[in-house]
Amino acid sequence: MTAPHPLVTRARRLADDLLAPHAEQVDQGEVPVGHLREIRRSGLLGLHAPTRYGGSAAPGAVVRETAEILAGACCSTWFVQTQHHTPVLTLARSEGPLRERLLGGLASGELLSGVAYAHLRAYPRVPVRATRERGGWRFDGRVPWYTGWGLNDVMLLAGVTDADEELFAFAQAREQPGLRASAPMRLAALTAARTVSLDLDGLWLPAEAVVLRSPHDRWAATDRLRTVNANPAVFGVAEAALALADEDTARRLRARLAEVRERAYALIDTAEPDERLGERLALRTRAHELMRAATTAAVVTGGGRSMLLTNRAQRLAREALFLLVQGQTAESRSAHLEALAH
Repeated sequence: MTAPHPLVTRARRLADDLLAPHAEQVDQGEVPVGHLREIRRSGLLGLHAPTRYGGSAAPGAVVRETAEILAGACCSTWFVQTQHHTPVLTLARSEGPLRERLLGGLASGELLSGVAYAHLRAYPRVPVRATRERGGWRFDGRVPWYTGWGLNDVMLLAGVTDADEELFAFAQAREQPGLRASAPMRLAALTAARTVSLDLDGLWLPAEAVVLRSPHDRWAATDRLRTVNANPAVFGVAEAALALADEDTARRLRARLAEVRERAYALIDTAEPDERLGERLALRTRAHELMRAATTAAVVTGGGRSMLLTNRAQRLAREALFLLVQGQTAESRSAHLEALAH
């Protein structure tokens, strides 16, 4: 038997020793700085970073397995740290001084990054506009959702230019002239991840803060390739729920879940990213449905005590609701609703 990858071992240790034992307490409060300190130290924030910058350039299978482990243990902590990987990937694929200045700190965990770009999926509506000003860029509008406020050091912020380009730039994740955050939102799940909205009124960033400019159509096509695949966190939450369900139900659902996982991951590993998109989307939808069945089975198995806010099955069921819409696009929404109607 092949020994697990060291990062998988570290993720499992974190999950078993720290995240899962405190997950219900975290769910009712906020992700502790201590949790993130251990994530920073673990090397998991450098999963995607090149080795020359201190990362591990981990294989896709390792990236997926660590995500499953962390999400199944404490979805709030997973969600804060998973935001970090897009900025790392964006910098790793870029050229220029910003990569040299930031990527080492992001790979090592010295810096923790959030993201503020999901609003780009609202196009042709433009919630955040980026315009040239004083040799840099001015951002105006409203970011509806930003996770990790007060926990992150930097953020990857996106806006749409007058030329219909998507422009991504790094900013400090703190209030400053032109940037104001709402109070953390009270949500049905993952309130602990400290999600706020950001009001931008003339936030100015220098030209050297820009890491990516892309025509909208090109960015949207790339984004679609990311969001059409099954999310490993869905499998992690489903597996955690099946550990609480009665044995016979868990056995049957686990077999179906394993089949969907195997097919979904095989497509990621063996097919070109732009191939078999319909099949990928169908597997994503099927994974969501199995997660919903698994968390429902855990609640039913637990009976009335599942209604306690401190109950694990109830927490996982709420986290599953969140994962149903996380990373959602118009295409994935339509596919899921169509599946539910049948």
